[in-house]
Amino acid sequence: MKRTTGWLAAALAAGIAWTVFAQQQGARPGAEAPDFSLRCLQGNEHTLRQFRGRWVVLEWTNYDCPFVRKFYSGGHMQRWQREVGGREDSVWLTICSSAPGQQGHFDAETWARRNTEWNVAPTALLLDPDGRVGRAYGATHTPHMYVIDPEGTLVYMGAIDSIRSANPADIERAENYVLRALENARAGRPVEPAQTRAYGCTVKYAN
Repeated sequence: MKRTTGWLAAALAAGIAWTVFAQQQGARPGAEAPDFSLRCLQGNEHTLRQFRGRWVVLEWTNYDCPFVRKFYSGGHMQRWQREVGGREDSVWLTICSSAPGQQGHFDAETWARRNTEWNVAPTALLLDPDGRVGRAYGATHTPHMYVIDPEGTLVYMGAIDSIRSANPADIERAENYVLRALENARAGRPVEPAQTRAYGCTVKYAN
């Protein structure tokens, strides 16, 4: 019993610490999402502000993370990218905050090859090598997901789904928090939960 109580206390403490960290960084449901300016692989600059009036999904990624591969190996993430980004009223932005020399940071040639191999389909893949945007959002893991409404308000942040594993077999039976948040917010219903604790590999920020 003491061992179980200790584990639960540690888990609660970790969840509280994560929530405080994210809130200190300025990202929290119900508040305006931090604006940013990042370049895509083609060198074009993208800002959050340019997508005002549209739903925005942010996906933090690291292609070498097994939790990320969970969603890409069977084409699930790519399908969601196409479904969301293919609508006129929404975009899907994938962001990589891996620092140079860290897992998930690639040169342009490797990025192009990996994107082709995985047949990725976000509206844009944005590079954040100094981690400035990732830290502003309190992104802690890959994948870490955010949903922003057309007014620029953050309506969901956290895990992609309800089963915290790297097993692709769990995807179909999990509750997809991102798609549910989009569905409810579009319909004017409350987004519940509006915040969960992300799971996966830690974001590989610069030391």
